[in-house]
Amino acid sequence: MKSIGVVGGGAWGTALALTARRAGRDVVLWAREASVVEQVNAAHVNSDFLPGVELDPAIRATANMAEVAECDAVLLVSPAQHLRAACRALAPHWRSGVPAVICAKGIELATCALMQDALAAELPTAVVAVLSGPTFAIEVARGLPTAITLACADAELGRKLVEALGTPSFRPYWSDDLVGSQVGGAVKNVLAIACGIVEGRGLGDNARAALITRGLAELTRLAMAKGGRPETLMGLSGLGDLILTASSTQSRNYSLGFALGQGRALADILGERRSVTEGVTTAGAVMDMSARLGVDMPICAGVDAVINKGVSLDDAIRALLSRPFRSEGL
Repeated sequence: MKSIGVVGGGAWGTALALTARRAGRDVVLWAREASVVEQVNAAHVNSDFLPGVELDPAIRATANMAEVAECDAVLLVSPAQHLRAACRALAPHWRSGVPAVICAKGIELATCALMQDALAAELPTAVVAVLSGPTFAIEVARGLPTAITLACADAELGRKLVEALGTPSFRPYWSDDLVGSQVGGAVKNVLAIACGIVEGRGLGDNARAALITRGLAELTRLAMAKGGRPETLMGLSGLGDLILTASSTQSRNYSLGFALGQGRALADILGERRSVTEGVTTAGAVMDMSARLGVDMPICAGVDAVINKGVSLDDAIRALLSRPFRSEGL
């Protein structure tokens, strides 16, 4: 795999473009914003989404999907709710058998579909892989040590993708559990909002530790109901991603929850942001999916109630703390 295409010129897409270039690949970065394309090509920066990072001059940006589709593999880094549209735009140019690597974390709100299902509907001849795990874009861009899950049903193709993207500081670990990797990456964003609320509300470290642990049980139940394996959720794309996202103000989801916990309005918080906070939309999609599958997810339900149903924080917290006592198992 000599060339890697990246669809999405935000912070994560730009960081992955840098990673692929460090691994020795020719990189084409598609961006929706004309300003990003111009900055990357002329000044070798993306000050809109990843300020303070110098990009390799060999990374080429484009607004033409056809140029990305010519690559040997394509990383799909569009926000989860826009991934289907990005695949639809790629479809006229797609070559059968080219790997499409999902790098978005979410569940489609309109259809309750995992990202692999949205992709398959629009790019049926693509070979699907998933890249998910504990990553902050700025740290990856700066070359700080990172480990991540690369899920692909085809072991040989998975190995080729690992070799195409892996560097001494960016270490993909292969898995064949695409479902578990996707559910872990999606649900942890909702749980990170809950952890931020706990911190912003001053409920203490005990509460945050309990929430992370019981939240892990929730996302594991959902993944298993969809056909994922519990051991996947004990790895980088589950527990690892949850620990990172639920404990740092670098996380957009955690910082949003923190602001909610301090009493700020959701609309005001979102109005200040240019980047997408995936957990806000995913909360409703997770609850739709869990209802269809009969999976109990009280923490995610609490976040959804606050964000989408107008329930006050105090009432949502009171509802969680008044649940019947039960065993600790999944």
